Amino acid sequence: MKKTLLTFAFIAASFSLATAADEAGFKPLFNGKDTTGWHLRKADGHNSWTVEGGVLKNTVKQGEHGVDLVTDVKFKDFTVRYEYMVPDDSNSGFYLRGRHEIQILGDFSKGATGLGCNGAIYNFKAPDKFVSKPGGDWQTVEATMIGNKITVVLNGVKIHDNVECNKATGSELDNKVDQPGAIFLQGDHGTVWFRNMRIKELK
Repeated sequence: MKKTLLTFAFIAASFSLATAADEAGFKPLFNGKDTTGWHLRKADGHNSWTVEGGVLKNTVKQGEHGVDLVTDVKFKDFTVRYEYMVPDDSNSGFYLRGRHEIQILGDFSKGATGLGCNGAIYNFKAPDKFVSKPGGDWQTVEATMIGNKITVVLNGVKIHDNVECNKATGSELDNKVDQPGAIFLQGDHGTVWFRNMRIKELK
């Protein structure tokens, strides 16, 4: 029994070390308390963003329009990790360099496909596999952008592999696709929650 407990302890310690190593170099984009480090895309827009319990929430009621939330810092080559939860039929997006949208859509019940489905590089490339989770479930993303190539892992499944994207995909901050850019969260379409957003710059 003692040997078994020691084995479990060793496995747990090894897992913790592996997790720590996997997260090495990542810095938080969101502090879990407020929107320090972010600003509204339109200063006079309707701010529908709130923070509660370590979660950043955008609540857009029917007939309302929120406003996008943009990082103060710009990034060139990076890996970004984040979790999001979106209600059924709600719509948002996570923008790399403020120009390339990774679509967020509550489409699990519809099994949507195409250039606008959950996980798509919006208006550019559909995901290789449909791996959306039901509305109300947290979904995980790891997106890497190096040069003009994008790799995305959604819910543990690689859905874009070094996709070359030389153009902005819509609603972009600007069209300077070869320059560093901000991360921004789409806030004008629908309700969405974010947590555990962190980024690792690559050299």
